[in-house]
Amino acid sequence: MHDQHLKSLICGALFVLSQNFAPAQPPKTRTSPTTDTYHGVDVVDNYRWLEDWNDAEVKRWSEAQNAYARDYLDALPDVDAIRKRVTEVMSAEQVSYSSVRHAAGQFFAMKRQPPKEQPFLVTFESLDHPDRARVLFDPNTVDAEGTTSVDWFEPSPDGSLVAISLSSGGSEIGDVTVIDTTDGRQVFEVVPRVNSGTAGGDLAWAPDGEGFYYTRHPRPGERDEVDLNFYQQLYFHRLGTDSTEDRFELGKGFPRIAEIEVEVHQQSGNVLCNVQNGDGGEFAHYVRRADGQWTQISRFGDKLVQATFEPSGAILAITRQGAPRGKIVRLPTITSKGALIDPLIPEGEDTVVTSFYRAPPSLVATENRIYVTYQLGGPSEVRVFDRDGNALPKPRQLPISSVDGIEPLGGDDILFYNSSYVDPTQWMHHDASNQMTRKTRLSSESPVDMSDVHVTREFAISKDGTKVPVNIMRPASVNGPGPLVLYGYGGYGINLTPRFNASNKVLFEQGVTYVVANLRGGGEYGEAWHLDGNLTKKQNVFDDFAAAARYLIDNNYTTSDQLAIMGGSNGGLLMGATLTQHPDLARCVLSSVGIYDMLRVELSPNGSFNIPEFGTVKNPEHFKAMRAYSPLHNVIDQTEYPAVIFFTGANDPRVDPMQSRKMTARLQAASVSGLPVLLRTSANAGHGGDSGLSQKIEQMVDTCAFLFHHLGVTVRPIPPSSGSADRS
Repeated sequence: MHDQHLKSLICGALFVLSQNFAPAQPPKTRTSPTTDTYHGVDVVDNYRWLEDWNDAEVKRWSEAQNAYARDYLDALPDVDAIRKRVTEVMSAEQVSYSSVRHAAGQFFAMKRQPPKEQPFLVTFESLDHPDRARVLFDPNTVDAEGTTSVDWFEPSPDGSLVAISLSSGGSEIGDVTVIDTTDGRQVFEVVPRVNSGTAGGDLAWAPDGEGFYYTRHPRPGERDEVDLNFYQQLYFHRLGTDSTEDRFELGKGFPRIAEIEVEVHQQSGNVLCNVQNGDGGEFAHYVRRADGQWTQISRFGDKLVQATFEPSGAILAITRQGAPRGKIVRLPTITSKGALIDPLIPEGEDTVVTSFYRAPPSLVATENRIYVTYQLGGPSEVRVFDRDGNALPKPRQLPISSVDGIEPLGGDDILFYNSSYVDPTQWMHHDASNQMTRKTRLSSESPVDMSDVHVTREFAISKDGTKVPVNIMRPASVNGPGPLVLYGYGGYGINLTPRFNASNKVLFEQGVTYVVANLRGGGEYGEAWHLDGNLTKKQNVFDDFAAAARYLIDNNYTTSDQLAIMGGSNGGLLMGATLTQHPDLARCVLSSVGIYDMLRVELSPNGSFNIPEFGTVKNPEHFKAMRAYSPLHNVIDQTEYPAVIFFTGANDPRVDPMQSRKMTARLQAASVSGLPVLLRTSANAGHGGDSGLSQKIEQMVDTCAFLFHHLGVTVRPIPPSSGSADRS
């Protein structure tokens, strides 16, 4: 132990000598012990005071931390060269499209066109001519700083109008504006508080286009301030009327943490309402007939997790009742006892993907076809069945890739997007009449060439013997152990699927390998995989990630001194747990908008929604499990922790920034490694998904500079990009 400590001191001294600047000390953080008692266990919190963002002292502390982080990051080697390259890659004017919708012969999509800060809404008439698109709404023209964003949009059935949820500053608190698609003018009234960063939001037009069903959050004065982002209900708004007169539809008995999605069958006017109980994956479903009568067709706990209308008006649903990987049934198939009849498409070896929170649908019914997205342990694919559930040839898709965004085009044709780790998004048109799949002109081109990056899929063995997939992206020029970034998430049944990220080229061209681990807690192998990594089994996620890291070290991909780990949100919790449980596993840690105080998280605005996933301190078994892995409560004084940078957004509605503040203070006080613990708080930013381009560039610059320095990467000059290779 003495020799190890001496070695650490020598390494720390060499680290200091390697800097071209004098290392400043982090700002002093006072302690003010507060003791809570949970089930007879006393827990001391020295940094409770950092929770109050309205406290001027907290803001001064945060500003001092930002200044300390900036002084450190700006003085790192090769920052100017890194910024030049990152900006070149991320600002390259390469157009991409997302959220493509089809209505009345028109296409609607969000168009991203760097160097514009935010994507903007366009419409066009042909998949072969997106170049003829008209701009309907551009948030960049109303906010040059890029802090206003489109949360989502929904075109009316005849395509003459489009409803847009707009929010600002990363808040995700969205008001709905209606746009006339002929000229982009705002028409009619604004409907406030449709979307929130906690419960989300949704909207579906009535068949006549004269109004819409929408999710309504309480308005000031209707509930206590602490409840304004809860108690989501379903209302109907008639265009041309004041929203205070809107008709209540459903939700008075819903849980406080209800999250709602709504769909309208355009031929009959029937309405389908999907309700999730927080973020834990339990759903209830309701149908409204044309006479206005609502009928509940499933309850929380029935394991019916997703439903959608067929063109005929029947309902298709995904259920996990007796089928943890999912099966497809046609309703009405629920008896008075809640049992389901034989499935239309039975459970198979692979997992049926489910979607929520305005995610692109994973189950789509056309006139004579049923399209289902399947998860293959990380990669995903779309499969095709006839109306009787018989398998048909599937569309052409990339290897080790993901599919998403299925959009019906009329008849049995669909549009979907397909992406891999090294191939940018391809929007594919599947012609059901001849089983042909073609790439459309909506497909993206890349500003970089990934043809020299090799992708392999291998498996680590976790502590309990579970096989954990690791997806390895390795530059062809790399042989033997080298710098490597390991990314993970593992929660909420979310699948980490192959996604193209051009900015990763900045890592690859400096010889850095990038790896994504598919951990328990996700949904890559079905609900059993998810449940084996949540509530009291959350430790399995951390064990899986540590096993992936050790696999990469043992198989000569990297060493502990050349390993960085990275994650965000629930993946930030993963980072915190990994660095406290295995402080010598990695050289540096990059953690974004993470959760670190598991005993206080449920008290934050979005914390209640997390209870079905993490548990509650009110339950003694949940408390015991959370206390055992809670990063904040497992930091040990006089420990040699790796270099750490925490990223957070001042307006984050999903994970309270106080989580990052408290964890930063605790680690700065405890670590004796001589390596930095930094906190970088972005103003006018939230959870990160809707950040402007310039914000994303600056975070990537800091990420690369921090990584390269601590992993010993000497930055090589890179010639100007020569464009992408055609890998289709």
